[in-house]
Amino acid sequence: MNQSLAVARMQLTNKWIYLWTPLIILVASTLISLAIFAMVPDDATTVISGSGQAVMWYFFALGIQAMTLLFPFSQAMSASRRSFYMGTVGLFAGVALVLAVVYWILGLIEQATDGWGMGGAIFAIPWIAEGAWYTQILFYFAVTILLFLAGFWSSTIYKRWRTVGLTAALVGVGAVLLGVIALITWQDAWPSVGAWIMELTPLSLAGWVLAAGALLALTSYATLRRAVP
Repeated sequence: MNQSLAVARMQLTNKWIYLWTPLIILVASTLISLAIFAMVPDDATTVISGSGQAVMWYFFALGIQAMTLLFPFSQAMSASRRSFYMGTVGLFAGVALVLAVVYWILGLIEQATDGWGMGGAIFAIPWIAEGAWYTQILFYFAVTILLFLAGFWSSTIYKRWRTVGLTAALVGVGAVLLGVIALITWQDAWPSVGAWIMELTPLSLAGWVLAAGALLALTSYATLRRAVP
């Protein structure tokens, strides 16, 4: 546990990467969306902006950086691979939860001000904002941690098998997805798939996203055990 906490503190050494850059992205993307809302005619319906996802996607880059920048240093400091994994994933799970709460609070402000006074939606996306407060937080958390784990997973694959291994893994994932699409098409099951998608709620979708994140987390740990610093 002490080693895991030490790894978490090491990850936070560069506050620009893990604090100020996400804040700059959040503020800049929000201001850009507000500028766009100001140019939309007043009689338009609610304008939905996807810029709120910007910080979430940055977590994909953080997942890559967390592995590639600090893993060699942690091994030189005699931290075990398990401690590095627990400290890193635990830290960013906490950061993702904080970000999810921030998104929820900004969504409340957005709703209270009628879309920042311009009828816009950045954080209180209608489909998501219709759920309970805990559903919204869980949804934002699930998406953010999934993107982080996707970046972390790709880095562990690269550290273990380098470029050839990462390429092969990505091709394998693409082949599996193509196989699923082919199977659905062969079984003429697209109407059923479409109906299932339409019935998804933010809570159920968050559950599926967390399941995908758990799969990435398990495979990342298995790969990290033999990764080369």
